Amino acid sequence: MPTSTAPGKIYLFGEHAVVYGEPAVPCAVERRAAVTVEARDDDRVVVEASDLTLDGFTVTFDGSTADADPELDVPTRLVQSATGYVEEAVAQARDAADAPDAGFELSIDSEIPLGAGLGSSAAVAVAAIDAATRALGVTLPREELAERAYRTERAVQEGGASRADTFCSATGGAVRVEGSDCRRLDAPELPFVVGFDGGAGDTGELVAGVRALRERHAFAADTVTAIGDVVRDGEEVLADAPAGSPADESTLAVLGGLMDFDHGLLSALGVSTRSLDAMVWAAREAGAHGAKLTGAGGGGCIVALDRTDETERALRYAPDCVDVFRAELATEGVVRT
Repeated sequence: MPTSTAPGKIYLFGEHAVVYGEPAVPCAVERRAAVTVEARDDDRVVVEASDLTLDGFTVTFDGSTADADPELDVPTRLVQSATGYVEEAVAQARDAADAPDAGFELSIDSEIPLGAGLGSSAAVAVAAIDAATRALGVTLPREELAERAYRTERAVQEGGASRADTFCSATGGAVRVEGSDCRRLDAPELPFVVGFDGGAGDTGELVAGVRALRERHAFAADTVTAIGDVVRDGEEVLADAPAGSPADESTLAVLGGLMDFDHGLLSALGVSTRSLDAMVWAAREAGAHGAKLTGAGGGGCIVALDRTDETERALRYAPDCVDVFRAELATEGVVRT
């Protein structure tokens, strides 16, 4: 039975704006989703999830329907969304292997909380497509895997997805995404600290909210463009730093300032929350070079740059933070066993 793992991600810059063709720089991090797949003799799909910040659940797909009776510690809509990603990933695997009636047993074990801005859906989609196609005797190139995982997210999010999360999860490392142009970046080592408020945003609703704001107000469209400008400035800073070596303090200071500015722009678009803002300010006041929300927003995670222990310590005692950890760059994307 093939098993594939794929990493989550944080955004250094560019979430939301990337949906409108602006560049973004996500970085893969060593929090992974693992999917093990066994082919069945019929066309049914059985999904067992042992850890998606849930107590565990089993879903059986029969044709176009899914029945589930999970014990939940996250909103039902997130489980429905998660099963939607799996259903679409299965459709992509069947198409890639030219096996429209293939059935599967999938077991999902994820270290990435649902809806927290760490790319859980992208990681599950990448790992599921990769393991399912290999169960049918087909191994996809990483570029095709990333593209099919993007189609999965696009279908579930009703056209609101970008290629950033899935490309980053499939290939690993720091990447640059602008429209359909996706490539890895030579980047320095960055001291990421992640704080999690225990909440979860609905990516589809948040993307739709930004879209409505952008269509209603010219200044919101300008805000989206300004996020793209922040990304371009950040790229120049990354390009000037020695790749693969720890970033020096001056580089961290400039990147951190851009992260702070990016968070302000995202807040202006209405995707931050009181808890995310509180964690951002706790990190900044502890001496972080910069801090911002990561992902769609609406609750979830912030990312800060700090080589010392001060930001971790401050977040551990922050009332709005339920978990904090250092995020090591995942230099390898999907891993196959």
